[in-house]
Amino acid sequence: MMKRFLGLALFAFVAACGLQAQVVDTTVCAVLNNPAGFDGKMVRIKGTVEAGFDQFVIKDGDCKRDVNGIWIAYPAGSKAKGGPLAMVELQPAHNFAGKAATETRAAVKLEKDKTFKQFDSYLAQLHDQAGMCPGCPRYTVEATLTGRLDGVADAVVRRDNAGRIVSLGGFGNLNAYPARLVVESVTDVTAKAIDYAKIDALVKKAQSSGSEQYDVFAEMAQQQGATGGSQAMRYTDPLNAAQKLAAVLAPGAITTQIEKDLTMIPKPKEQNGVSIGYGTMNETAPGDDAAGEKDSPDGVLYNCTFARDRLPGVALSIALMHLAQHVADIRSPQPGNESAPLFILENNAWAVTATLAVADRQKFLTLPGGYLMWNSSWPDADKVNNMETALDDFLNQEEGLSK
Repeated sequence: MMKRFLGLALFAFVAACGLQAQVVDTTVCAVLNNPAGFDGKMVRIKGTVEAGFDQFVIKDGDCKRDVNGIWIAYPAGSKAKGGPLAMVELQPAHNFAGKAATETRAAVKLEKDKTFKQFDSYLAQLHDQAGMCPGCPRYTVEATLTGRLDGVADAVVRRDNAGRIVSLGGFGNLNAYPARLVVESVTDVTAKAIDYAKIDALVKKAQSSGSEQYDVFAEMAQQQGATGGSQAMRYTDPLNAAQKLAAVLAPGAITTQIEKDLTMIPKPKEQNGVSIGYGTMNETAPGDDAAGEKDSPDGVLYNCTFARDRLPGVALSIALMHLAQHVADIRSPQPGNESAPLFILENNAWAVTATLAVADRQKFLTLPGGYLMWNSSWPDADKVNNMETALDDFLNQEEGLSK
Protein backbone atom coordinates (compact mmCIF):
# COMPACT_ATOMS: atom_id res chain seq x y z
CA MET A 1 0.00 0.00 0.00
CA MET A 2 2.87 2.33 0.86
CA LYS A 3 4.47 1.61 -2.49
CA ARG A 4 1.26 2.53 -4.32
CA PHE A 5 0.96 5.78 -2.32
CA LEU A 6 4.50 6.80 -3.17
CA GLY A 7 3.87 5.99 -6.79
CA LEU A 8 0.77 8.17 -6.84
CA ALA A 9 2.65 10.93 -5.05
CA LEU A 10 5.45 10.78 -7.61
CA PHE A 11 2.89 10.81 -10.43
CA ALA A 12 1.21 13.89 -8.92
CA PHE A 13 4.59 15.65 -8.66
CA VAL A 14 5.48 14.88 -12.27
CA ALA A 15 2.01 15.96 -13.45
CA ALA A 16 2.31 19.24 -11.57
CA CYS A 17 5.72 19.89 -13.11
CA GLY A 18 4.26 19.10 -16.51
CA LEU A 19 1.48 21.65 -16.00
CA GLN A 20 3.98 24.29 -15.02
CA ALA A 21 6.05 23.53 -18.10
CA GLN A 22 3.04 24.26 -20.28
CA VAL A 23 3.36 27.97 -19.47
CA VAL A 24 5.69 29.52 -22.05
CA ASP A 25 7.87 32.45 -21.00
CA THR A 26 7.99 34.87 -23.92
CA THR A 27 7.96 38.54 -24.88
CA VAL A 28 5.53 40.93 -26.49
CA CYS A 29 7.66 41.20 -29.63
CA ALA A 30 8.09 37.43 -29.95
CA VAL A 31 4.32 37.00 -29.87
CA LEU A 32 3.70 39.80 -32.38
CA ASN A 33 6.27 38.32 -34.75
CA ASN A 34 4.29 35.06 -34.82
CA PRO A 35 0.89 35.49 -33.14
CA ALA A 36 -0.69 32.44 -34.78
CA GLY A 37 2.18 30.30 -33.50
CA PHE A 38 1.21 31.15 -29.91
CA ASP A 39 -2.52 30.67 -30.41
CA GLY A 40 -4.04 28.67 -27.56
CA LYS A 41 -0.84 28.54 -25.49
CA MET A 42 -0.52 29.60 -21.88
CA VAL A 43 2.16 32.29 -21.77
CA ARG A 44 3.93 34.50 -19.25
CA ILE A 45 4.81 38.00 -20.45
CA LYS A 46 6.38 40.99 -18.73
CA GLY A 47 5.73 44.50 -19.99
CA THR A 48 3.98 47.84 -19.57
CA VAL A 49 0.21 47.70 -19.28
CA GLU A 50 -1.86 50.69 -20.39
CA ALA A 51 -5.60 51.31 -20.23
CA GLY A 52 -6.57 54.40 -22.23
CA PHE A 53 -9.53 55.83 -24.11
CA ASP A 54 -9.88 52.91 -26.54
CA GLN A 55 -6.86 50.89 -25.50
CA PHE A 56 -6.10 48.01 -23.10
CA VAL A 57 -2.72 46.54 -23.97
CA ILE A 58 0.62 45.23 -22.77
CA LYS A 59 3.68 46.63 -24.57
CA ASP A 60 7.45 46.24 -24.39
CA GLY A 61 9.22 48.69 -26.68
CA ASP A 62 8.98 49.03 -30.45
CA CYS A 63 8.42 45.64 -32.05
CA LYS A 64 8.54 47.16 -35.55
CA ARG A 65 4.95 46.15 -36.19
CA ASP A 66 1.85 48.09 -37.23
CA VAL A 67 0.52 47.39 -33.73
CA ASN A 68 3.19 47.14 -31.03
CA GLY A 69 1.03 45.75 -28.26
CA ILE A 70 -1.05 42.75 -27.25
CA TRP A 71 -4.69 43.39 -26.39
CA ILE A 72 -5.63 42.39 -22.83
CA ALA A 73 -8.89 40.89 -21.64
CA TYR A 74 -10.17 39.28 -18.46
CA PRO A 75 -12.28 36.12 -18.44
CA ALA A 76 -16.04 36.65 -18.63
CA GLY A 77 -17.60 37.48 -15.27
CA SER A 78 -14.42 38.90 -13.72
CA LYS A 79 -16.07 42.21 -12.81
CA ALA A 80 -12.77 44.10 -12.82
CA LYS A 81 -12.50 47.88 -13.22
CA GLY A 82 -9.58 48.63 -15.53
CA GLY A 83 -10.02 48.79 -19.29
CA PRO A 84 -10.94 51.09 -22.19
CA LEU A 85 -13.65 53.74 -22.01
CA ALA A 86 -14.87 53.31 -25.59
CA MET A 87 -14.33 50.80 -28.36
CA VAL A 88 -15.94 49.28 -31.42
CA GLU A 89 -15.77 45.56 -32.12
CA LEU A 90 -16.54 44.08 -35.52
CA GLN A 91 -18.73 40.98 -35.70
CA PRO A 92 -19.91 38.94 -38.69
CA ALA A 93 -23.56 39.71 -39.41
CA HIS A 94 -26.05 37.03 -40.44
CA ASN A 95 -25.37 37.98 -44.07
CA PHE A 96 -21.56 38.13 -43.71
CA ALA A 97 -19.83 37.56 -47.06
CA GLY A 98 -16.94 35.62 -45.48
CA LYS A 99 -16.76 32.63 -43.19
CA ALA A 100 -17.52 33.29 -39.53
CA ALA A 101 -15.08 31.80 -37.02
CA THR A 102 -16.13 28.90 -34.83
CA GLU A 103 -13.23 28.93 -32.38
CA THR A 104 -13.52 26.96 -29.15
CA ARG A 105 -11.00 28.25 -26.64
CA ALA A 106 -9.98 26.79 -23.29
CA ALA A 107 -11.53 28.50 -20.28
CA VAL A 108 -9.39 30.74 -18.09
CA LYS A 109 -10.09 31.47 -14.42
CA LEU A 110 -8.78 34.76 -13.10
CA GLU A 111 -6.88 34.75 -9.81
CA LYS A 112 -8.37 37.80 -8.10
CA ASP A 113 -5.78 37.95 -5.34
CA LYS A 114 -4.39 41.04 -3.58
CA THR A 115 -1.82 41.64 -6.31
CA PHE A 116 -4.44 41.56 -9.06
CA LYS A 117 -6.73 43.93 -7.18
CA GLN A 118 -3.86 46.38 -6.78
CA PHE A 119 -3.02 46.04 -10.49
CA ASP A 120 -6.64 46.60 -11.51
CA SER A 121 -7.03 49.55 -9.16
CA TYR A 122 -4.08 51.37 -10.71
CA LEU A 123 -5.44 50.84 -14.23
CA ALA A 124 -8.92 52.08 -13.31
CA GLN A 125 -7.78 55.49 -12.05
CA LEU A 126 -8.21 58.44 -14.40
CA HIS A 127 -6.55 61.84 -14.44
CA ASP A 128 -9.32 64.43 -14.55
CA GLN A 129 -7.60 67.80 -14.22
CA ALA A 130 -5.99 68.39 -17.65
CA GLY A 131 -8.97 70.06 -19.35
CA MET A 132 -10.81 67.72 -21.69
CA CYS A 133 -8.80 64.52 -21.35
CA PRO A 134 -10.96 61.53 -22.39
CA GLY A 135 -9.70 58.25 -20.96
CA CYS A 136 -6.49 59.75 -19.59
CA PRO A 137 -5.04 57.18 -17.16
CA ARG A 138 -3.30 58.21 -13.97
CA TYR A 139 -0.81 55.33 -14.14
CA THR A 140 0.90 52.89 -16.42
CA VAL A 141 1.74 49.57 -14.76
CA GLU A 142 4.78 47.35 -15.12
CA ALA A 143 3.67 43.77 -14.51
CA THR A 144 4.09 40.12 -15.42
CA LEU A 145 0.91 38.60 -16.85
CA THR A 146 0.13 34.92 -17.25
CA GLY A 147 -2.77 33.75 -19.36
CA ARG A 148 -4.10 32.24 -22.57
CA LEU A 149 -2.79 33.75 -25.78
CA ASP A 150 -5.20 34.06 -28.70
CA GLY A 151 -3.46 34.81 -31.97
CA VAL A 152 -4.16 35.17 -35.69
CA ALA A 153 -1.78 35.44 -38.62
CA ASP A 154 -2.83 39.04 -39.24
CA ALA A 155 -5.52 41.45 -38.09
CA VAL A 156 -6.33 43.15 -41.39
CA VAL A 157 -9.93 43.70 -42.52
CA ARG A 158 -9.92 42.02 -45.92
CA ARG A 159 -12.24 42.46 -48.89
CA ASP A 160 -12.96 40.40 -51.97
CA ASN A 161 -12.71 41.71 -55.53
CA ALA A 162 -16.22 43.11 -55.26
CA GLY A 163 -15.25 45.14 -52.19
CA ARG A 164 -17.22 43.02 -49.72
CA ILE A 165 -15.63 42.44 -46.31
CA VAL A 166 -14.73 38.75 -45.95
CA SER A 167 -12.33 38.78 -43.00
CA LEU A 168 -12.53 40.86 -39.81
CA GLY A 169 -9.05 40.56 -38.37
CA GLY A 170 -8.18 39.92 -34.75
CA PHE A 171 -9.06 41.28 -31.32
CA GLY A 172 -9.76 44.43 -29.34
CA ASN A 173 -10.72 47.83 -30.67
CA LEU A 174 -11.56 47.58 -34.39
CA ASN A 175 -10.36 43.93 -34.24
CA ALA A 176 -6.98 45.47 -35.08
CA TYR A 177 -4.75 43.50 -32.70
CA PRO A 178 -3.36 40.16 -33.93
CA ALA A 179 -2.91 38.87 -30.37
CA ARG A 180 -5.00 38.90 -27.20
CA LEU A 181 -3.95 37.80 -23.73
CA VAL A 182 -6.77 36.53 -21.52
CA VAL A 183 -5.36 37.08 -18.05
CA GLU A 184 -5.16 34.30 -15.49
CA SER A 185 -2.79 35.89 -12.94
CA VAL A 186 -0.70 38.99 -12.31
CA THR A 187 2.62 39.37 -10.48
CA ASP A 188 5.47 41.88 -10.10
CA VAL A 189 3.25 44.97 -10.15
CA THR A 190 4.85 48.43 -10.20
CA ALA A 191 2.83 51.54 -11.00
CA LYS A 192 4.30 54.63 -12.65
CA ALA A 193 2.43 57.93 -12.40
CA ILE A 194 2.02 59.76 -15.72
CA ASP A 195 3.26 63.35 -15.64
CA TYR A 196 0.47 65.82 -16.40
CA ALA A 197 2.00 68.64 -14.33
CA LYS A 198 2.63 71.12 -17.16
CA ILE A 199 -0.84 70.69 -18.60
CA ASP A 200 -2.48 70.88 -15.17
CA ALA A 201 -0.67 74.17 -14.59
CA LEU A 202 -2.02 75.58 -17.87
CA VAL A 203 -5.55 74.53 -16.97
CA LYS A 204 -5.29 75.98 -13.47
CA LYS A 205 -4.02 79.27 -14.86
CA ALA A 206 -6.90 79.44 -17.36
CA GLN A 207 -9.44 78.69 -14.63
CA SER A 208 -8.00 81.40 -12.39
CA SER A 209 -8.53 83.96 -15.15
CA GLY A 210 -12.26 83.73 -14.48
CA SER A 211 -13.31 83.08 -18.09
CA GLU A 212 -16.32 80.80 -18.46
CA GLN A 213 -16.36 77.63 -20.51
CA TYR A 214 -19.00 77.31 -23.21
CA ASP A 215 -21.48 74.54 -22.41
CA VAL A 216 -23.35 73.11 -25.38
CA PHE A 217 -25.69 71.19 -23.06
CA ALA A 218 -26.70 74.31 -21.15
CA GLU A 219 -27.60 76.02 -24.42
CA MET A 220 -29.57 72.97 -25.58
CA ALA A 221 -31.44 72.82 -22.29
CA GLN A 222 -32.33 76.50 -22.53
CA GLN A 223 -33.53 76.24 -26.13
CA GLN A 224 -35.56 73.10 -25.53
CA GLY A 225 -36.95 74.12 -22.15
CA ALA A 226 -35.61 70.90 -20.64
CA THR A 227 -36.08 70.32 -16.94
CA GLY A 228 -33.00 69.52 -14.89
CA GLY A 229 -30.78 71.96 -16.77
CA SER A 230 -27.66 71.07 -18.68
CA GLN A 231 -26.79 68.18 -16.36
CA ALA A 232 -29.88 66.27 -17.52
CA MET A 233 -28.92 66.83 -21.14
CA ARG A 234 -25.45 65.40 -20.53
CA TYR A 235 -26.86 61.91 -20.07
CA THR A 236 -29.97 61.82 -22.19
CA ASP A 237 -29.02 62.83 -25.70
CA PRO A 238 -25.34 62.59 -26.69
CA LEU A 239 -26.27 62.28 -30.38
CA ASN A 240 -28.26 65.53 -30.32
CA ALA A 241 -25.28 67.29 -28.76
CA ALA A 242 -22.95 65.86 -31.40
CA GLN A 243 -25.28 67.12 -34.14
CA LYS A 244 -25.30 70.56 -32.54
CA LEU A 245 -21.50 70.67 -32.44
CA ALA A 246 -21.30 69.61 -36.09
CA ALA A 247 -23.76 72.36 -37.05
CA VAL A 248 -21.41 75.14 -35.87
CA LEU A 249 -18.46 73.94 -37.97
CA ALA A 250 -17.37 75.92 -41.00
CA PRO A 251 -17.68 74.17 -44.39
CA GLY A 252 -14.70 72.01 -45.26
CA ALA A 253 -13.45 68.48 -45.72
CA ILE A 254 -13.50 67.59 -42.01
CA THR A 255 -17.03 68.98 -41.65
CA THR A 256 -18.19 66.87 -44.60
CA GLN A 257 -16.61 63.81 -42.98
CA ILE A 258 -18.27 64.51 -39.62
CA GLU A 259 -21.64 64.86 -41.34
CA LYS A 260 -20.99 61.48 -42.93
CA ASP A 261 -20.05 60.04 -39.53
CA LEU A 262 -23.36 61.19 -38.10
CA THR A 263 -25.20 59.01 -40.62
CA MET A 264 -23.44 55.95 -39.18
CA ILE A 265 -25.20 56.33 -35.83
CA PRO A 266 -28.58 54.56 -35.88
CA LYS A 267 -31.75 56.50 -35.30
CA PRO A 268 -34.25 55.12 -32.77
CA LYS A 269 -35.51 51.68 -33.89
CA GLU A 270 -33.26 51.81 -36.97
CA GLN A 271 -31.34 48.60 -37.79
CA ASN A 272 -28.26 49.65 -39.73
CA GLY A 273 -25.73 47.19 -38.32
CA VAL A 274 -24.37 49.67 -35.76
CA SER A 275 -25.27 49.22 -32.10
CA ILE A 276 -24.68 51.62 -29.22
CA GLY A 277 -24.28 50.14 -25.76
CA TYR A 278 -22.96 51.02 -22.33
CA GLY A 279 -20.89 48.89 -19.97
CA THR A 280 -17.44 47.41 -19.40
CA MET A 281 -15.16 46.38 -22.26
CA ASN A 282 -12.48 44.42 -20.41
CA GLU A 283 -13.87 40.88 -20.66
CA THR A 284 -14.09 38.17 -23.26
CA ALA A 285 -17.54 36.92 -24.15
CA PRO A 286 -18.52 33.35 -25.09
CA GLY A 287 -18.80 33.11 -28.86
CA ASP A 288 -17.63 36.69 -29.33
CA ASP A 289 -16.28 35.82 -32.78
CA ALA A 290 -19.41 33.99 -33.95
CA ALA A 291 -21.89 35.46 -36.43
CA GLY A 292 -24.73 37.58 -35.14
CA GLU A 293 -28.39 36.96 -35.86
CA LYS A 294 -29.07 40.24 -37.65
CA ASP A 295 -28.23 41.39 -41.18
CA SER A 296 -26.21 44.51 -41.93
CA PRO A 297 -25.84 46.61 -45.10
CA ASP A 298 -22.20 45.50 -45.48
CA GLY A 299 -22.47 42.15 -43.69
CA VAL A 300 -20.70 43.47 -40.58
CA LEU A 301 -22.06 44.38 -37.15
CA TYR A 302 -20.34 47.31 -35.44
CA ASN A 303 -20.76 46.97 -31.68
CA CYS A 304 -19.91 50.32 -30.07
CA THR A 305 -19.62 50.37 -26.28
CA PHE A 306 -19.00 53.24 -23.87
CA ALA A 307 -18.22 53.57 -20.17
CA ARG A 308 -20.93 56.17 -19.85
CA ASP A 309 -20.26 57.31 -16.28
CA ARG A 310 -16.57 57.87 -17.07
CA LEU A 311 -17.28 60.12 -20.07
CA PRO A 312 -18.99 63.12 -18.46
CA GLY A 313 -20.75 65.89 -20.28
CA VAL A 314 -19.83 66.55 -23.86
CA ALA A 315 -17.05 63.93 -23.66
CA LEU A 316 -19.66 61.22 -24.28
CA SER A 317 -20.90 62.95 -27.44
CA ILE A 318 -17.35 63.40 -28.72
CA ALA A 319 -16.53 59.76 -27.91
CA LEU A 320 -19.62 58.76 -29.88
CA MET A 321 -18.29 60.60 -32.92
CA HIS A 322 -14.81 59.13 -32.42
CA LEU A 323 -16.27 55.64 -32.84
CA ALA A 324 -18.58 56.79 -35.65
CA GLN A 325 -15.47 57.82 -37.58
CA HIS A 326 -14.06 54.33 -37.02
CA VAL A 327 -17.25 52.81 -38.43
CA ALA A 328 -17.14 55.13 -41.44
CA ASP A 329 -13.50 54.24 -42.14
CA ILE A 330 -14.39 50.54 -42.30
CA ARG A 331 -17.84 50.72 -43.86
CA SER A 332 -17.17 53.51 -46.35
CA PRO A 333 -13.40 54.06 -46.60
CA GLN A 334 -11.72 56.75 -48.63
CA PRO A 335 -10.23 55.40 -51.90
CA GLY A 336 -6.89 53.80 -51.11
CA ASN A 337 -7.73 53.37 -47.40
CA GLU A 338 -9.63 50.10 -47.74
CA SER A 339 -6.98 48.26 -45.67
CA ALA A 340 -5.59 51.22 -43.74
CA PRO A 341 -3.50 50.37 -40.66
CA LEU A 342 -4.71 51.27 -37.17
CA PHE A 343 -2.41 54.33 -37.16
CA ILE A 344 -4.48 55.92 -39.95
CA LEU A 345 -7.81 54.91 -38.41
CA GLU A 346 -6.86 56.36 -35.03
CA ASN A 347 -5.43 59.49 -36.65
CA ASN A 348 -8.73 60.10 -38.42
CA ALA A 349 -10.82 59.49 -35.29
CA TRP A 350 -8.69 61.79 -33.10
CA ALA A 351 -8.88 64.48 -35.80
CA VAL A 352 -12.67 64.32 -35.50
CA THR A 353 -12.39 64.38 -31.69
CA ALA A 354 -10.18 67.47 -31.77
CA THR A 355 -12.43 69.26 -34.27
CA LEU A 356 -15.48 68.77 -32.07
CA ALA A 357 -13.59 69.77 -28.93
CA VAL A 358 -12.67 73.02 -30.67
CA ALA A 359 -16.28 73.45 -31.81
CA ASP A 360 -17.30 73.09 -28.16
CA ARG A 361 -14.84 75.91 -27.37
CA GLN A 362 -12.75 73.71 -25.14
CA LYS A 363 -9.60 75.53 -24.07
CA PHE A 364 -7.55 72.33 -23.93
CA LEU A 365 -7.64 68.79 -25.30
CA THR A 366 -5.19 66.36 -23.74
CA LEU A 367 -4.59 62.85 -25.06
CA PRO A 368 -3.97 59.87 -22.76
CA GLY A 369 -0.39 59.94 -21.53
CA GLY A 370 -0.15 63.72 -21.32
CA TYR A 371 0.02 64.90 -24.95
CA LEU A 372 -1.49 68.37 -25.37
CA MET A 373 -3.29 68.29 -28.71
CA TRP A 374 -5.18 71.57 -28.40
CA ASN A 375 -4.50 74.82 -26.57
CA SER A 376 -6.79 77.67 -27.55
CA SER A 377 -4.08 80.20 -26.61
CA TRP A 378 -1.58 78.88 -29.15
CA PRO A 379 -0.81 81.37 -31.95
CA ASP A 380 -3.01 80.64 -34.97
CA ALA A 381 0.06 79.99 -37.13
CA ASP A 382 1.19 77.20 -34.79
CA LYS A 383 -2.07 75.42 -34.05
CA VAL A 384 -2.19 72.92 -36.92
CA ASN A 385 1.47 71.97 -36.62
CA ASN A 386 1.26 71.60 -32.83
CA MET A 387 -1.82 69.39 -33.11
CA GLU A 388 -0.26 67.14 -35.75
CA THR A 389 2.98 66.80 -33.77
CA ALA A 390 1.13 65.89 -30.57
CA LEU A 391 -1.04 63.36 -32.37
CA ASP A 392 1.91 61.69 -34.11
CA ASP A 393 3.82 61.45 -30.82
CA PHE A 394 0.77 60.05 -29.06
CA LEU A 395 0.04 57.41 -31.69
CA ASN A 396 3.69 56.33 -31.98
CA GLN A 397 4.65 56.37 -28.32
CA GLU A 398 1.49 55.91 -26.29
CA GLU A 399 -0.68 53.82 -28.58
CA GLY A 400 2.32 51.90 -29.92
CA LEU A 401 1.25 52.25 -33.56
CA SER A 402 3.39 52.55 -36.68
CA LYS A 403 2.52 54.41 -39.87
